[in-house]
Amino acid sequence: MPSTEIPLGRRSPPVSGHRPETLYPIARADARQRLGIDGDALPFEGEDRWTGYELSWLDFSGKPQVAGLEVRVPCASPNMVESKSFKLYLNGLAQAGFRDRSEVAEVLLADLSAATGAEISVRLFDLADLAFAGEGLPGQSLDGLAPPRFEYQYNPELLQPAEPLEPSSETWHTDLFRSLCPVTGQPDWASIVVSYAGRPIVAESLLAYLVSFREHACFHEDAIERIYIDIQQRCQPTRLTVSGHFLRRGGMDINPHRSNDRARAQTGRLHRQ
Repeated sequence: MPSTEIPLGRRSPPVSGHRPETLYPIARADARQRLGIDGDALPFEGEDRWTGYELSWLDFSGKPQVAGLEVRVPCASPNMVESKSFKLYLNGLAQAGFRDRSEVAEVLLADLSAATGAEISVRLFDLADLAFAGEGLPGQSLDGLAPPRFEYQYNPELLQPAEPLEPSSETWHTDLFRSLCPVTGQPDWASIVVSYAGRPIVAESLLAYLVSFREHACFHEDAIERIYIDIQQRCQPTRLTVSGHFLRRGGMDINPHRSNDRARAQTGRLHRQ
């Protein structure tokens, strides 16, 4: 059974060995209800891609082994996993013995599927195979624009569709995004990509809106879903994809991706991740 108390923001003793009960599921339903989303009828598809850089275990001779880790959790899963509990769980595996890499992957798959309540995917890879997104983020950068004003409290009303124009297709990105952890109040930094087709969105308003998350408390996954819903409601694009590339904490980065276009999430690790 998972822990009954969320570990984030608490003093946590070290975890040693295989301890699946360390994983702390968080139901997605509460945050989605606040967005007006019916859990049985999601307005998007997508996944949360977790990339781990500090996975280690012991082989049966006692020799430490290391690997990179990629976990993909479908956004339709009932639960996400609280990040600190995930890190504590992985740290515990450092003193657990396994036959080989495939057994580690099988254990991770079983434990994380149970915690999220869904079929997930797990991939272990050599550290030499760590990929950087060498060409950077797709589309144009918002960061050189100058909106009339900036606000630092979440405000979806800053989003403005353009005056009626011919439909367009655009992809924008920004490295200026920051939100706050809803438990500790610590900052969460990210690069955000918004790709859409339909009535144009005033680019300056999109930047101002994204900056307004600066003092807003939300988990990574919730932030990307809120951005998606706000753009969909206020600008009504026919096609919309929103991706977040959050900076690492404790050897783990989280990359939520939501789309109504079956767009594949960008893989690879950004340089500042």
